[in-house]
Amino acid sequence: MGEITVSGGKNTSVAVIPATLLCDEPCTIENLPDINDVHVLIEILKLLGCKVEYIPGKHLIVDPREATGYTVPYQLSNQLRASYYLWGALLGRCCRAEVGYPGGCTIGSRPFDQHLKGFAALGAEIEDRGGMVNAKAEQLIGGDIFFDVVTVGGTINVMLAAAKAEGTTVIYNAAKEPHIVDLANFLNSMGARVRGAGTDVIRIRGVRRLHGCTYAVIPDQIETGTLMIAAAATRGDVTIHGCIPTHMEALTAKLLEMGVAVTENDDSIRVRPRGDQRAVNIKTQVYPGFPTDLQQPMTALLCMAKGTSTVCETIFEQRFKYLDELRRMGAKFKLVDNTALIEGVSELYGAPVTVTDLRAGAALVVAGLMAKGVTEIYETSYIDRGYERIEEKLRMLGADIRREPI
Repeated sequence: MGEITVSGGKNTSVAVIPATLLCDEPCTIENLPDINDVHVLIEILKLLGCKVEYIPGKHLIVDPREATGYTVPYQLSNQLRASYYLWGALLGRCCRAEVGYPGGCTIGSRPFDQHLKGFAALGAEIEDRGGMVNAKAEQLIGGDIFFDVVTVGGTINVMLAAAKAEGTTVIYNAAKEPHIVDLANFLNSMGARVRGAGTDVIRIRGVRRLHGCTYAVIPDQIETGTLMIAAAATRGDVTIHGCIPTHMEALTAKLLEMGVAVTENDDSIRVRPRGDQRAVNIKTQVYPGFPTDLQQPMTALLCMAKGTSTVCETIFEQRFKYLDELRRMGAKFKLVDNTALIEGVSELYGAPVTVTDLRAGAALVVAGLMAKGVTEIYETSYIDRGYERIEEKLRMLGADIRREPI
């Protein structure tokens, strides 16, 4: 039995930090997770000319008033996927952006054509060449933007670019994720006029200036889910504090269906064992459906559930690469196109395994917690991109886990 507090949201943080470039005064951001993606974005803000004070666990203060840069080299942009939010933030700030291609995990096709379509609808000229995206405009003008597919990144990028555009921008078929709502709340705290975040139609009325504010980002939905899954995997009795239970409804429903006891309070979730865990069927979907970022750790949990589970991945077609690592630990499955058929086994056993992407790393940690013997996990830098000292948090809950020096 144990208790733990979840960190601030990665997906919110990597959008809010670039958004500070839109402000005309200093901003203070609280509850940021101390992860690699945050550190890289801070380095980029400094490169652009911002004055930055960062105290991990306390706050990030960004003063963008002397920032004159609009170029982010590939050597920095390719260290994280969310670097593409600098396109929208710099376009909104100075109507100019030259940013190298984003990096991040290789989990399948992650096109950004909808982002560029949105910028063009606001009047920007786009040149995509040589590993750089160059965007510029005399003045961004609000307009109607119809996304062909639901895109979280595209929704956020257009929100950033439109916050100080002239006139009103309407985004149709917008994504609804919690971090989009949180970004809208942050922009509104600076004086922006964003309405409808959390629905499929978002309206942004551009303003000339944004003032400073102090803002705390929401708790991390995916870390919360990973800890819930880890508790179920070890049949522990764990209470997770500082979370938002309504964000976890898709996962909670599946854990309950498996036979795991889940109790929700205002800002905490308790997970505890309740008999045998049964196989379930999962299909990833855009929010509020089952999140693709929890598919991998949930699949690891299902490796020891009784019966055969079906896991259908509809968001990223290469998000099953980690299954070969689970097979080395004794998992049994069959992969058919974008669907994995998981046959529950009575035990997993420790083995040396290699992380293929951020959430695959969480899956291997979950599998290691269930396995007999010692599991060695390599390429843990992927995990550090999205989880703040995960080994310390799990150790506080009683796990036998440690990080070895390289």
